[in-house]
Amino acid sequence: MEIFNKYKLVIFRSVGALMLLVGFGAHFWVTPKEGYTQAQIAAANVARMEASVAGESSASKKAAKSKDSPFLEEFKNTKEKQMRYLTIIAMILGIGFLGYSFIKKE
Repeated sequence: MEIFNKYKLVIFRSVGALMLLVGFGAHFWVTPKEGYTQAQIAAANVARMEASVAGESSASKKAAKSKDSPFLEEFKNTKEKQMRYLTIIAMILGIGFLGYSFIKKE
């Protein structure tokens, strides 16, 4: 406890800065990029395999835009929501730790 009380400001500022970095890092990491991701390529391959099992021709599938299955759509939406919440929580905690470290104690 003595070490914590002695270095409390440094600890809170370090944790606050780290949480802000995690928040910004998560935000820019999940920001969509142009082009196809590995998950989209894999989803297209799965859709092609499902079509070949169902007996549809791949030539007609190339002309039409491939649609993701409901499971994949729900998975993408859930992943997006989780990363959004992680970003928000990390930034709020970072701001909280930094703000608390700058409050003057009397």
